[in-house]
Amino acid sequence: MLVASEVKGELARIVPARTCCRRAELVGLLYAGRARQGLRTLDHGTARIAVQLAGSLGLPVTAPKARGARGARPGRHHLVIDLDGAAIGTWSWASSPACDRRSFLRGVLLGNGSVSMGAHGPHVEFVFRSRAQASELLRRLTQSGAHGALAQRRGRWMVYLKGLDEIATLLQLTGANRGLLDFENGRVAREVRNRLNRLLNAEEANLGRTVRAADAQLQAIAALEMGGRLRDLPEGLRAAAAQRRLHPESDLDTLADALGISRSAANHRLRRLVLLARQAEGGEDAAPASRRQASPNRQPGWSPRAGQARNARLRAG
Repeated sequence: MLVASEVKGELARIVPARTCCRRAELVGLLYAGRARQGLRTLDHGTARIAVQLAGSLGLPVTAPKARGARGARPGRHHLVIDLDGAAIGTWSWASSPACDRRSFLRGVLLGNGSVSMGAHGPHVEFVFRSRAQASELLRRLTQSGAHGALAQRRGRWMVYLKGLDEIATLLQLTGANRGLLDFENGRVAREVRNRLNRLLNAEEANLGRTVRAADAQLQAIAALEMGGRLRDLPEGLRAAAAQRRLHPESDLDTLADALGISRSAANHRLRRLVLLARQAEGGEDAAPASRRQASPNRQPGWSPRAGQARNARLRAG
C-alpha cells in the first residue's frame, strides 16, 4: 500500500547526477516563493536535499532553522533554509531538456506538493498564493502528460490531480519508482476487490432468485398433487415435477441435464406447473390455450396468414 510520507521520503533521497538537473530541482523547491528568501518546509528530508543541492552548486546556504508557523499547533515548526534564489541563476522551462523538467517537477512536489491517500482514492495538490504561478504549473504538468485542474479555495489557488492515471504519470515523471510500484499494486488490488464484490453480489442475487423460484415451484407441485391433477398431466410435466422434488435447491441447468432437455424447455415446464396450480386455485380465469380460442367470427382452419391472404384477394378483386 502506498503511504504518502514514503513518496516524499523516496524523492528526497534522489540526488541528480548532472549539474543542470540539480539546478532545476532547486528551482522547483523554491518555485512557490512562500518565504521572501529561502525555503520553508515541514519535511526533514526536503530540507536536507535542499541544503545538499545548494551546497553541490556552490551556493551560500545555512543550516535549517526551526520556526513556529503562525496559527500552527503547539510543537509544530517549519524548517527554514535561508537561500537566495537569485544566486541560482536564470532557468527556463521552454529551453530545458526533459531531464531538467522532471527534476523541476520533483522539486515542486517536494517543496510545495502534498500527497494524500484517503478512502476516496489518491489526491495530489499544489497550493499557491498567486494564480499566475498555479496556472503556469498546470500548463507544465499538462505538457508533461499529467493533466490536472485549477481551483480556488480559501483565497489560495490550488492545482490538483485526482485521476489514477494522472497520479501514476506524476510519480513516474518525478522518479518515485518504489511509490509508483506500490501505487500500481494498490490499484490492482482495488480493482480485483471491486470485481470480486460485483461477482459475489451477482451470485447472491442469482441464488436468491433460484431459491424463490424453486419454492414457488415446489408449492405448485404440492398443490397439484393434493388436488389430484398431477397424475393427469403429460409425462414431461410429471418428470419435471419429479426432478424438482429430487433436487429442491438445484438451478435450471442441473434440472435440464437430469431431464435430458434444454434449459429453456426445463424452464417452460416448471413455469407451466406454477401456472396450472394457480389456475386450479382460481388465481387466473383461463388457461393460455383458452385465450387463443377462435372468436365466433372466425371459421375453422383460420390463421393470421390465411386471413391476410384473404384480405389481399378481396382488395385485388
